[in-house]
Amino acid sequence: MKLVYHEELLMAAAVGQLLIAVINLKLDKILHWEGELNRLSKLLREVFQVHKWFITLTLIIFGLITFRFSRDLATGAYPMANWFAAGVGAFWFLRTIFQWFFYSWEHWRGKGPETVVHWILTLVYGGFATVYLAAVFT
Repeated sequence: MKLVYHEELLMAAAVGQLLIAVINLKLDKILHWEGELNRLSKLLREVFQVHKWFITLTLIIFGLITFRFSRDLATGAYPMANWFAAGVGAFWFLRTIFQWFFYSWEHWRGKGPETVVHWILTLVYGGFATVYLAAVFT
């Protein structure tokens, strides 16, 4: 039962990360950041674009490896599977912490839609962390 439970959650996390990767490529357009980005220096715009692509690539790698090796991750059959799950779990745990303590609360506090998005992201990122870390420690 544990194997199936963890494997299904890992598959869901894989799909979720792949969806976030696709969304990430269009995030500047979704959030209407074009004007803000155009006001940045050329170097900062280029850094933003490179980081966007490499974060997207990282999420694709996380998703595809998880999708392909979900059983190995769920069983902890190989030390590498545990290390990978721990690394991805730590990545999402830290991302959850950053959601609360890096971004200024003025971006969302007291703003209905922004607060909803903030909580959705907290739950999604925290959920990813929980799924991967549970695969390692249970």
